[in-house]
Amino acid sequence: MSNQPNPLLPSEILIPFSEPDISKILETALLTTQEPLALAELKQLFEGEVSSKLLQASLEKLREKWRDSGIELAQVAGGWHFRSKPEMQIFLDRLNPQKPPRYSRAVQETLAIIAYRQPVTRGDIEEIRGVAVSSNILKTLETRGWIEAVGQRNVPGRPSLYATTQSFLNDLNLQSLEQLPPLDELAALTELTEQPEPQDQGQEPATDSEMTEKLESEQAESPQDITPAPSAH
Repeated sequence: MSNQPNPLLPSEILIPFSEPDISKILETALLTTQEPLALAELKQLFEGEVSSKLLQASLEKLREKWRDSGIELAQVAGGWHFRSKPEMQIFLDRLNPQKPPRYSRAVQETLAIIAYRQPVTRGDIEEIRGVAVSSNILKTLETRGWIEAVGQRNVPGRPSLYATTQSFLNDLNLQSLEQLPPLDELAALTELTEQPEPQDQGQEPATDSEMTEKLESEQAESPQDITPAPSAH
């Protein structure tokens, strides 16, 4: 029998990566994937042989490289991704003239309440809006992937608590909830359109100023009143 050692597997060979190599690999991965890639996922490209600090520096250089292009490298809640610049959208729409979904005022107001007051129950939303909330409104936002049930409030009936998702932040090109725009700017980001929404008889929805005042005056929900939603796994 031969005493020669077994050859090393590719994952066992330490390969030094030059900065141009790192940039080229990152660029290729980010240009060929549709979803944002987190730093941990990008590290997998190099089998852990490139530090997070070096990756971050390479991503910043890559962002600078594309600065004067029609697309840009951006960091959102889900990680890094390439996206077209807003001023390029008018030209892209000529290739794909399908209009993005536009949402009614009721859907927009419900999303705003969840985004700025999360986690909230359906009852909280109704109290702030001043009208009943249709199940279709919550379903629309859940189907869009912008909200999800994150737990239940520990009160009789144990109503579900709703919060925004990472997809919501990604779609608005935000890294965190702290970057949410002022309330009056959220409509433009989510393609608000003035569509009529059926209201309960005898009820009038809160005006913009009334809803803003309520959102600003409400106190955040205390953690002890929340039961986390069961894991999907």
